[in-house]
Amino acid sequence: MDLSYFSTMNAQIERLYQIGKKQTRRIIGLMSGTSLDGLDIALCSISGSGTASSLVLEKFTTLPYDRIFRERVRSVFAKRQIDQQALCGLHAYVGEVHAHMINQALSDWQINASEVDLIASHGQTVYHAPRRLLQDPIYPNSTLQIGDADHIAVQTGIITLSDFRQKHLAAGGEGAPLAAYGDFLLFRSDKESRFLLNIGGIANFTFLPSKGSAAAAYATDVGPGNTLINQYMDAFFGREMDENAEEASKGSVNNPLLQHLLEESFFDEPFPKTTGPELFNLDFLRKALRNSGTEALSPQDVLATLTRFSAVTMTDAIKRQAVDLTEIAVYISGGGIHNPLMTTFIQDLLPEAKVASFEALNLNPDAKEACLFAILANETIAGKPENVTQIKDSPAVCMGKLSFPY
Repeated sequence: MDLSYFSTMNAQIERLYQIGKKQTRRIIGLMSGTSLDGLDIALCSISGSGTASSLVLEKFTTLPYDRIFRERVRSVFAKRQIDQQALCGLHAYVGEVHAHMINQALSDWQINASEVDLIASHGQTVYHAPRRLLQDPIYPNSTLQIGDADHIAVQTGIITLSDFRQKHLAAGGEGAPLAAYGDFLLFRSDKESRFLLNIGGIANFTFLPSKGSAAAAYATDVGPGNTLINQYMDAFFGREMDENAEEASKGSVNNPLLQHLLEESFFDEPFPKTTGPELFNLDFLRKALRNSGTEALSPQDVLATLTRFSAVTMTDAIKRQAVDLTEIAVYISGGGIHNPLMTTFIQDLLPEAKVASFEALNLNPDAKEACLFAILANETIAGKPENVTQIKDSPAVCMGKLSFPY
């Protein structure tokens, strides 16, 4: 190769080229979910690419958002009518907050930014609009994540990949969930048919058939995870979450309300599919309370029912896919794993399956989603779309937009 070519190359492009050639890359994965509890920051050491990928989680932290940050994001979150000036400002503001948090984490870990190759930023989802949900023939599937990556790159000095979901949309997907890509590369088993259940604001699973199976892998949203519980806690208790199911454990599941919640047509749609708080919100709950004649329920009974509702929708979805399968294992990650009532419900509803924390697969369950975005960035820089052609109804693409520090 004529190396004189690189003398005229932009220094950042040359840096990216060198990163792509490395056998092992250090990538910071970021995840900020709809629960708005904080920013997950995972420093990953990733070797290889494709099915030869291996990931070591070096460091992990979740830095909490303050109430002002949450309130500002919620002013535009999942709303059809918003203040455009607020949205415009938030795009830069979220990027600045995330950059500050990355720098804080690196300082706490005593790691210099020059020792990190890339940042993979999910951003903050503020609206998710699959055409199937909107029923509008004009607009294609769409989604919006804010938190400008140029601000992150400039303020950290690290090349940043972001806005991963847009390529998925452009190639014919619904933009979510993206977990199947990293899950497929890292966690398939020779013997088990695995359901990697992530309980965030919205619950989703990746189905990984055993390697000898003729079935196809895929990821799908299945319904609400924590979002209805968190929204109700904020509205009625002024708290972000029902920590350790403290309130729900004082209540009882109300079957009439539960049945009305389960009548939502989303649950009958085929896999894979996607949804969000645009559907599962307090208006959805109020309608079910009214139609079931349960508006006088105590807040604790409502929370117990919402917790059961999430568990039922998750396990029903798993059972639909698990028909005729043997050696079924369910590995749980995400914030919902810290809700003991929800996890008890899930275990009770899946008596024939192995149910375990994601720790059983040697990865911190709180860090999983941030790690998977690091994998997406690794594939974009060092992989190729052909690595994920076996994922059902999901485009084989490399995702993420590049932002350079200068």
